[in-house]
Amino acid sequence: MAEFVCKVADAEGRVFQHVESASSEQEARSRLSERGLYVYWVRPRRALGLTGLRSRSRLVRGTEFLIFNQQFNTLIRAGLPILQALDLLAERAGSHRLRPLLRDLRDRVRGGALLSEAIAAEGIFPPVYVTCILAGEKSGNLPSVLDQYIAYQRLITSTRRRLLGVLVYPAILVTVATGILTYLVTYVIPQFAGLYRDLGVPLPAPTALLITLVMGFKAYIVVFAAVLVSVVVALLAWSRTEQGGRTLDRWKLRLPVLGPLWVKFQTAQFFRTLAILLAGGTPLVPALETAAGSMSSPLVQGTVREAAQSVREGRSLAASLAAGGLMPELAIEMIEVGEASGSLAGMLASVAEFFEEEVNGRLATLIAAVEPVILVTMAVVIAFILIALYLPLFSFTVGNLGG
Repeated sequence: MAEFVCKVADAEGRVFQHVESASSEQEARSRLSERGLYVYWVRPRRALGLTGLRSRSRLVRGTEFLIFNQQFNTLIRAGLPILQALDLLAERAGSHRLRPLLRDLRDRVRGGALLSEAIAAEGIFPPVYVTCILAGEKSGNLPSVLDQYIAYQRLITSTRRRLLGVLVYPAILVTVATGILTYLVTYVIPQFAGLYRDLGVPLPAPTALLITLVMGFKAYIVVFAAVLVSVVVALLAWSRTEQGGRTLDRWKLRLPVLGPLWVKFQTAQFFRTLAILLAGGTPLVPALETAAGSMSSPLVQGTVREAAQSVREGRSLAASLAAGGLMPELAIEMIEVGEASGSLAGMLASVAEFFEEEVNGRLATLIAAVEPVILVTMAVVIAFILIALYLPLFSFTVGNLGG
């Protein structure tokens, strides 16, 4: 008997993993189905490590994934069966990286698996996508669910592009400034220091201060840089643990300006994800659990999972999220209105759009204020270094002319 790790859901909507002993994958599926469990995927226990490596090496880019969904939805709407649509895309997909993945999906569906089961078994698709496909299969309206997911993809992609567009210029400024200062400190200033030492030129106070700082503390600067890099690497490694991730997220909350922006950005992403799941027909508790798994913040994940448990016990979504103390009060109030009016999915989408616009606007304003500060600081520092370096030459030249 072999052991299989299975991801299943029960009748109450709880999603969990279970180890099942069986002689084959099909037997494990049959046993679980007989107990009334819905099976997402079944994998041999010994193959999980290889599967994880395989999944990371075959991740599909967002644009490629969006194009695939658009093409797939078009073919289904045209009346093609799912298997025939996968056959066509597996051979003619524009992305060469996507074709082997589509062939795997086609083979699993041809072997009798549902499309949602085949997608979940690959292990590289977003949990939101898997749940949407499952909801589309259960409702018998897969094209409409795909339409909603494609719109969701476009919104998420557009939001990320706007944020990156706002951050690109400050990042370029900081990078250029760091490069220039590194070159001046490591090469130019030591060259001038050696030149003035050989010439025996008396150094003005600014030049003496600059050379003393650079030459006297050069070793300490290297050590400080090494320690700084080590600390950053250690923090990144620590942030990947559950406790470390939550602690870092709590630190982010305390930042004066960026903290509230971070909360609103995470809130917008969560509400957008939950809205698409509810609009596709997913029940509230499974939708909350799936949305929690799609969030990058451990703190938000924990808050949403606690809210899902609270909803399962009979409390309203607004009260459950408010108990976590993380979501903005405005968002809680709007969710309460959505629950009372029976239009929760639409209200969640409206809240997400509101916070996305607010984050984009405030971030653009913040960057617009920071850019001049970066430019002026960079200009002052570089100007001081250059003036301090050339000041002895000017004094030496003027002294010779006077003599």
